[in-house]
Amino acid sequence: MIERWSLDQVLALAPDASSRKAAQGVAAAGKWSSRGTTGSVLYGECAGSGSKPYLACVDLTEPAYRCSCPSRKFPCKHALGLLLLWSADGVPAEEAAPQWVTEWLDGRAERAARSAARAETSRDDAAAPTTGAGAGAAGVGKAESVRQARVGAGLAELERWLADQIRQGLASSAEHDWDGLAKRLIDAQAPGVAGLVSRLTQVRAEDDWPGRLLEEYALINLLAVAHRRRAELPAPLAETVRIRTGFPVTREEVLAGPAVRDHWHVLGRRDDEHDRLTARRVWLKGRATGRAALILSFAPPGQALDASLVTGATIDADLAFYPGAAPLRALVAARHDTDPLPGEGALPAGVPAGEALEEVARVLADDPWTESWPLVLAGVVPGRTAVGGLPLHPRARDPWRLIAVSGGRPVTLAAEWTPQGLRPLTTYDDDGTAVLL
Repeated sequence: MIERWSLDQVLALAPDASSRKAAQGVAAAGKWSSRGTTGSVLYGECAGSGSKPYLACVDLTEPAYRCSCPSRKFPCKHALGLLLLWSADGVPAEEAAPQWVTEWLDGRAERAARSAARAETSRDDAAAPTTGAGAGAAGVGKAESVRQARVGAGLAELERWLADQIRQGLASSAEHDWDGLAKRLIDAQAPGVAGLVSRLTQVRAEDDWPGRLLEEYALINLLAVAHRRRAELPAPLAETVRIRTGFPVTREEVLAGPAVRDHWHVLGRRDDEHDRLTARRVWLKGRATGRAALILSFAPPGQALDASLVTGATIDADLAFYPGAAPLRALVAARHDTDPLPGEGALPAGVPAGEALEEVARVLADDPWTESWPLVLAGVVPGRTAVGGLPLHPRARDPWRLIAVSGGRPVTLAAEWTPQGLRPLTTYDDDGTAVLL
């Protein structure tokens, strides 16, 4: 039996504000000629503009959605409305679902099995010795060496440029200088470093820009020096430097690596606009392993983002992590439909603020370019500018909803740590219900 989601959790799945409003319009029992739930799936028939009702169903284990309406939004208002009814205990339990629902579920199960088989084949291929591939490997190695040389030359110029900036003083820093440098780094095939340089314009617009700009210069210079001396670094750190410089790691390579199975708490998510794309960052925490994970997804304007990870829920899944000294980004390799464990709806385990800072310190020691990390704080009292003595991010000041849930009492809080302060994600009320912030 899937634990019932709150109103906040359902509305957070909506692709936009108009979808949230439309869903509330169909979240009335009178709109549905039939509806039911088997515990893991919701289904119903909703009156539409035509003679036939729209058939909507939701697989709660993912979640995944299906509706016969012509909407291009995902999930559509009918799936959201059905979820809203369910969250309000307005969907009766049934022993079995209609045939059209079971056919959809069977099709999804078959596709999941094929996907798992392909992933297993990829792992086997990656582990198996190859024969007759010497020429191909040599060609790849030569191309890699050529690119490494170009990247090295570009980063050597970057080091000289940074030294000049420090000698001349920060007041001379100008946007056109950063734009030109970023373009030269792109030409040098170092897109990761180019991205770090491009965002310096945003840093320059902040109130405390001199200190922040100096910090960014130091981290960029550290990355350039680390790349130059990568042969001296431990293998995981060298891989981190390689990836942050801009060398890609394919999805297939990640899925071919080892996977970590756990019951993962979905702590929260944040959407950001980046290079004409919307990036969704979903933070997870392993219940048994205590590992942190970040699931990234991207979508161009007007297209729906991945909404399969519901904040406040717990999923039984295998995660495959990208390589590095402090692995964080991961892919969901497989999800398991298992019976809930005892205490499945329990809050994620939190730690005092002091222990949380020690965790961040360990992460930064492994990967000094870490820009964010999920934390679960236990027994903290929120204020207008800090939580448990930890400062809030400038854009997260005056967190009135968090303060209202707390009422001046200690709470458990899931938050995203950044060098500029905490970004609250989710807290939990007296009943253990997730409250999205």
